[in-house]
Amino acid sequence: MSIGKIKISKSYIFNYGFSVILGMLFLISPFQSWSQNSQLKLWYNKPAEKWVEALPLGNGRLGAMVYGDPQEEIIQLNENTIWAGQPNRNDYPEAKTYLPEVQKLLFEGKSAEAKELVNQHFISKTSHGMPYQTAGNLKLSFPNHQNYTEYYRELDLETAVTTTRYTVGGVSYETKVFASHPDQVIVVQITADKPGALNFTATMDRPGDAEVSAENGTLKLQGKTSDLEGIEGKVEFLAITKIQTEGGKITSENKSLKIQDANSATLYISIASNFKNYKDLSIDEEVKAAEYLSAIEKKESAEIYQTHLDESNPLISEESDLNPVEIQKGYEYDLKTSEGEQYTLNITK
Repeated sequence: MSIGKIKISKSYIFNYGFSVILGMLFLISPFQSWSQNSQLKLWYNKPAEKWVEALPLGNGRLGAMVYGDPQEEIIQLNENTIWAGQPNRNDYPEAKTYLPEVQKLLFEGKSAEAKELVNQHFISKTSHGMPYQTAGNLKLSFPNHQNYTEYYRELDLETAVTTTRYTVGGVSYETKVFASHPDQVIVVQITADKPGALNFTATMDRPGDAEVSAENGTLKLQGKTSDLEGIEGKVEFLAITKIQTEGGKITSENKSLKIQDANSATLYISIASNFKNYKDLSIDEEVKAAEYLSAIEKKESAEIYQTHLDESNPLISEESDLNPVEIQKGYEYDLKTSEGEQYTLNITK
């Protein structure tokens, strides 16, 4: 049995563990389904209920976790320079003085003594490294969408696009999300198959310090990272969500945008911080975030989507062709998730 062009051997599974090799394909959540027709797709018949069940997207700089909830959608956002604290040195100056002695002890086989010396004179006495932090969440509330049917969501690994589909009141809704590397924005495309049937409210938030504003079809989340181990948080960032609709209207109310009676909506998300390099926080995050949006201002969403596909398709095709090995027939594996759900995987063809 093969999955797209990726084939896995029994020995490879045992060497590296079920959770690593089959985790994304089979055990990410208790409600994932298997499709014989899927080519490099993860697909589900239920929304994500927690972070580990959301579908990941990224372009190297920006990232998103898409939950696929028809009524209260959450798209958690990341940007690769948003870290706690600020650029700082946490090395211990005395370390180099004791390095020759540590080396001598190791060559003499006295690893315990070397370890003790390292603990005393190498380990940082200030901070132990800054943790990564989230940019925040884009939240989309769809009124009266709780009673949905024909639900389906997927992550297509060949196109790097998530799709959520469902039906409410005889209307079919679809949301596609992708993180464009060429244009450096995250794009959310929402459609309804009945004119004027799209209604929702959009806002942004984050667990830490942030200010949110909404005007002229644009949401802005201005934030700053937290202090840690005596290091003041000085990484400032801005996340912008610009909404364009076909039909309907957009109004601002109470730090949110309300979309009414639209045929479709496209959301463009841009994020930037003041981080320039390991010792410099001089970038103007507002200017930088705005520049990404200005660069796509005259582009149609279809062009941005096609440019994204043109770059992502060759990359995944190259990766999936690397050194395939056949999976072996006639084996049955009992699998259990970390939460105790039991599965049996039969390898028959």
